[in-house]
Amino acid sequence: MLSHSLSFFLHFDTHLGAMLAQYGIWVYAILFLIIFIETGLVVMPLLPGDSLLFTVGVFTAHEDGLNIWIAFVLLITAAILGDTVNYTIGKLFGHKVLDWHFRGKPLVNPKHLNKTHNFFEQYGAKTIILARFVPIVRTFAPFVAGIGYMHYRKFLSYNVIGGSLWVLLLIFAGYWFGNNTFVKNNFEKVILGIIFLSILPMVIEIARAKWQRVKKQAK
Repeated sequence: MLSHSLSFFLHFDTHLGAMLAQYGIWVYAILFLIIFIETGLVVMPLLPGDSLLFTVGVFTAHEDGLNIWIAFVLLITAAILGDTVNYTIGKLFGHKVLDWHFRGKPLVNPKHLNKTHNFFEQYGAKTIILARFVPIVRTFAPFVAGIGYMHYRKFLSYNVIGGSLWVLLLIFAGYWFGNNTFVKNNFEKVILGIIFLSILPMVIEIARAKWQRVKKQAK
């Protein structure tokens, strides 16, 4: 299941081309739903939105591809609405959701929740912006903000800024570099690079936290 999902997004250019040929304008709705689900449902943190947005940008550079402005507006809307729904779920049902189990396992992974708590402790409300660029954490950040009863007006401002920057940077990166010969010939490697860069801050943060614990234990 995981390997199939990874393969799907590594070759998302091929799948997006097929979907565009088959569904036409309805592809926009499919893309909207993927981004909305990744940001809006705390139980679905593994959808790699970074690579999807980059690939969408690549397809907006094609003459017969997607319209960049329609994709831009729709996906920003999906990102903002997704975080808003996630925040609301956290605020209204957060502690109940944490008790939900499926086949004996919690639907919300406590490890992911702890990582997000650490982000909030280090960056405060700015986590809502920074988390957009960190897979998994971006799905949990609005949920944790809702549980913590961050004031909605404050959350909304960071939500709009973070969602807009995330979609803007990745779509236009795909648009500007999509026709590059290297990118065309090494698309899978480029997507792997994007995934690696997006999780790098989280890896560094985990390594830094472990190093600090080791130093404390050594004392």
